[in-house]
Amino acid sequence: MITLCGFGVSNYYNKVKLVLLEKDIPFQEETVMTGSKDDAVLSATPLGKVPFIRTPLGNLCESQVIVDYLEAAYPAQPLVPADPFAAAKVRELTTFVDLHLELAARELYGKAFFGGDISEANAERVRKLLIKNIAAFKRLAKFSPYVAGDSFTQADCAAFVSLPLVGLASRIVLGEDLLAAGGVDWKAYVKVVGERPSAQRINADRKAEQERLAAK
Repeated sequence: MITLCGFGVSNYYNKVKLVLLEKDIPFQEETVMTGSKDDAVLSATPLGKVPFIRTPLGNLCESQVIVDYLEAAYPAQPLVPADPFAAAKVRELTTFVDLHLELAARELYGKAFFGGDISEANAERVRKLLIKNIAAFKRLAKFSPYVAGDSFTQADCAAFVSLPLVGLASRIVLGEDLLAAGGVDWKAYVKVVGERPSAQRINADRKAEQERLAAK
């Protein structure tokens, strides 16, 4: 059986977990915090990042590598289209969410969610980058009702867990929800995806994990 390692507040952990749930792949969970120095963890994820998975064949780290492996190893209930070009368009959207939206907004998370700080110069740099990248993403995304069209795909597994962070972090730190300002109605989208049982499980487990961490 696959063991998903990480913790339920991590959006990339939940990206992989959403894939597992949507594809009905049996799995168990193991709590591992990011940045662990334990040799057993570093042997599976050398940078100490989460998520990673343990499988009967060995370990895998990096969320998109894991997602692509799960798609290939468990082809039932596919999350990418059979057509090669359509599949590439799904992966294109996933890349935009992960690299051009979430990674850009990540510099804001310290101040937005953890009591940290960011200089005015860096905040302004992130603002400009996000405005540019959100406009580019909007040209690709369909939201009809899912990111890539009328079918739920890998791109939604990334977007559902990361778009809220981009919107909230930009509103808290920059004073404006840059996704909404850029014409991306992420709240309506998240509501649609949130009706899926898999998404409801993700939300419930994330809330429980947040409460557990807050109680420490």
